[in-house]
Amino acid sequence: MKREPEERRPVLTDRFGRTIDYVRIAVTSACNLRCTYCLKDNAPAQTQRLASADAVRLIALLGGMGVKKIRFTGGEPLLHPSIAELVSIAKTTPGIDAVRITTNGVLLDRQLDALIGAGLDGVNLSLDTLDRDKFISITRRDRFEQVRNALDKLLATPGLTVKINTLMLRGINSDEIPAFVELTRSHDVTVRFMELQPFDDSQIWRTGRFMGAEMIRERLVGAYPELEAITGHSTEHYSFRLPGHRGSIAIIPAFSRNFCSSCSKLRITADAKLIGCLYHHESIDLAPALNGEMNEEEIKKRIIEAVQQKPKDGLKSSHDTAASSMSRIGG
Repeated sequence: MKREPEERRPVLTDRFGRTIDYVRIAVTSACNLRCTYCLKDNAPAQTQRLASADAVRLIALLGGMGVKKIRFTGGEPLLHPSIAELVSIAKTTPGIDAVRITTNGVLLDRQLDALIGAGLDGVNLSLDTLDRDKFISITRRDRFEQVRNALDKLLATPGLTVKINTLMLRGINSDEIPAFVELTRSHDVTVRFMELQPFDDSQIWRTGRFMGAEMIRERLVGAYPELEAITGHSTEHYSFRLPGHRGSIAIIPAFSRNFCSSCSKLRITADAKLIGCLYHHESIDLAPALNGEMNEEEIKKRIIEAVQQKPKDGLKSSHDTAASSMSRIGG
């Protein structure tokens, strides 16, 4: 299928001149872990799932409006029964250049081959510890062996962009920085140490477990004074490489700093809500449009409306960020 030349593609631009070309689609709110910084162990079992037909329709519209990158999230996206098919459809949609997924890895070992066959470009593996007992404590589920197998398979897969998202929790996994850094020695992987955000179902945010980016950097540089600074992704405030290592290391200050000035994202939740900003609860309901009550032009108007609602600085203007779980926001 012939794609439009780059210069002829439409562009979504918000009120502040930011180009919106990246959409994160939560295909389900269900998750097979219960991480202490996300969901309570007794969280309601009722979940939402974005219908495949709705996802396909939205991807086609977004690709025609200038969106270049799709990331499937959740909940846990591998719980969606058609996830490989959705990857394939997104990958062959005109306008879409990159299709990636963020996963906790529990089901990845058995699904990775199908996802790669569908054209998947990259995987972000959410993994906070390399210790089985700590894994059970953090996730409240005994799934470490499955995730470790998935990690090993990812690291052995050529041509796939692999990032490990490690959320740092003071006194819990803060002693494991060297173990994660060691993964970059022989593998072309980016290990990303991340700050806790206040989207934890009111569980541990105020317990002193927060570990800021500066503290992470100090520990990292203290352990590895030979670190070389490099240029990373826009959200990777600090990026480093160790001499002789194939991979890289990054620090993402998800709370102490924000990246609103360069934000290029929209989010679609599993119940078809379109969110322009991670830190705001305002959303535009796409469900009526997807149920056939609106034509494509009207749906496009709703997407444009969400883009225009994006605040200049969402974190500063937010008044209530601690009420929601990231599983309900869509990653």
